[in-house]
Amino acid sequence: QVQLVESGGGSVQSGGSLRLSCAASGYTGSSYCMGWFRQAPGKEREGVAVIDSRGSTSYADSVKGRFTISQDNAKNTLYLQMNSLKFEDTAMYYCTAKTFASCSGAWYFAWYFGYWGQGTQVTVSS
Repeated sequence: QVQLVESGGGSVQSGGSLRLSCAASGYTGSSYCMGWFRQAPGKEREGVAVIDSRGSTSYADSVKGRFTISQDNAKNTLYLQMNSLKFEDTAMYYCTAKTFASCSGAWYFAWYFGYWGQGTQVTVSS
């Protein structure tokens, strides 16, 4: 059973930066797709960025050039570096994973993933 535990959320002013971390455990396979989603109050959960076991990445248009997803395989940890934060980035951020698979074009949809963390809140004040 895959377990995902996020950390690193908090409150920051517009233009600031935060780095989210996701500690993963319970999976020993060689192929996967891992990523970050976010959900603001009253809105659907949306894909932010993903990375696969080969290191290939994809980003939502709204965060390209500002967010960077990365992974440290030795630490089994996924990261999301968020720079130039905007008020509209305010949301609960979730770590997610799909095992025995790569990141297909469906990665933007929450139904594509089978494992989720509990989330970490990011609040950006304008």
